[in-house]
Amino acid sequence: MKARRVPSARIGLYFITAVWLLIILPMSAMSAPYAAYVIDARTGKVLHEQNADTRLHPASLTKMMTLYIAFDAIQRGEITLDTKVTISAKAAAEPPSKLGLRPGQKIALRYLIRAAAVKSANDAATAIGEAISGSEAQFARRMNKTAKALGMTRTTFKNMHGLTQSGHLSTAHDMTIMGRHLLYDFPQYYNLFSRKTADAGVTQVNHTNRRFLNSYKGADGIKTGYTRAAGFNLTASAERGNERIIVTVFGGKSTTSRNAKVAELMDLGFRRAPSNAPLRKPQKPIIADVDTGPDPSSPGAKGKTIRLVGAVKTSIRPQLRPIPETPVLVASVLEPPVTNADITAALMEAVTTPKPSAEPQPVTRVSASASIRPAMPPTKAPQRTTRTQAAEQEVVTRVSTSGGRHWGVNVGRYPSRYAAEKVLLKTALAEMATLDGSLRKVVRRPQGFDANFLGMTRETADLACRRLAARNVSCFMIGPG
Repeated sequence: MKARRVPSARIGLYFITAVWLLIILPMSAMSAPYAAYVIDARTGKVLHEQNADTRLHPASLTKMMTLYIAFDAIQRGEITLDTKVTISAKAAAEPPSKLGLRPGQKIALRYLIRAAAVKSANDAATAIGEAISGSEAQFARRMNKTAKALGMTRTTFKNMHGLTQSGHLSTAHDMTIMGRHLLYDFPQYYNLFSRKTADAGVTQVNHTNRRFLNSYKGADGIKTGYTRAAGFNLTASAERGNERIIVTVFGGKSTTSRNAKVAELMDLGFRRAPSNAPLRKPQKPIIADVDTGPDPSSPGAKGKTIRLVGAVKTSIRPQLRPIPETPVLVASVLEPPVTNADITAALMEAVTTPKPSAEPQPVTRVSASASIRPAMPPTKAPQRTTRTQAAEQEVVTRVSTSGGRHWGVNVGRYPSRYAAEKVLLKTALAEMATLDGSLRKVVRRPQGFDANFLGMTRETADLACRRLAARNVSCFMIGPG
């Protein structure tokens, strides 16, 4: 009986299948090891971990650090959300996912931040790093310095976007630390990570994590990541009642299986976390010197140094007291614009009607000389103050950008001055505990009118933003200068 010949095409198919099962499939499985870490965000307590300190490829979870530094640079006054960033050839050439930026194109930093946070655009992330530090190498040094300050002890960054590069490694533990600091250090920006879509200037972008945000109750961020070497990664946060859980998973086999695993770990976290626990926010590190050092790719180049407390170009001098005979109206240079004051006075009069006194006295504006002359003893005729005498009375102080009332908060941009002033007044009345005494100021920009509260300490501005964010009011801090 003749043996049946097996067609050569079928033999080839058998061979390819064998290679896939014996070589390619095991290698792909080995290239993306699994790791997981679960914490109670309120206290930082670990609720579950597996391979959490194994150094693996973080993929686009890297962009959490890029965005953290961007928020920090805005708070320091190094850059603003409206700064126009020129796209370099390197940024434009980054592989997908990308926004599609062109070399030489100018785009506001706010749009780059949205693209990096929502779409996970690699060209946007590179442009952010170059705008802040000048080059990828310098920005990577700043990333590593910040990571060390945050306690991310097993993380090394080599780029801003997370594409696979030798030595660019992190852990599930460290990325959970990163996510927790993003949540508590910059609550005014955290809502970016829960937006399903966002305007990125050149186009509308969709969130890479929208499936999990849509499917898991209470989910509000944070960041996805994928490369062949990393697998499907995700750092996610969800809040239910008084409880908040943060989960990081490395090495998922697909978006679907990764999301299912994160949901399983979230459920585990909510089961194990106590209903009521004290909120112990992580301490935000203050990096007084973020000197990135010289860039080895450009010999002789000087590093960029930003200091929180340093020398200032001008010194603030108190004004001399006016000569008694000089009439001075009772008014303050710190009063808001007349229109805003009129609105405030009208509303406050309508809201709070004071009881009239038995003998109401008319209120008039008088000169400073008239108000103080009866209480002063007879004096000689006023003499001119010489420059030497004025110099003796001058007190020179150095302004520290980390303290003093040189901070503020922005509560949005509006199409008209009236709309901005209306929002300022409404916000001031709703949040009197922290905004009382601050200066309401409307700043005209090409895109509209910014509504700002100024003349605050850093601590008060931070507290005000946190309280406003809890009321779903958009807010971010304004640094000195």
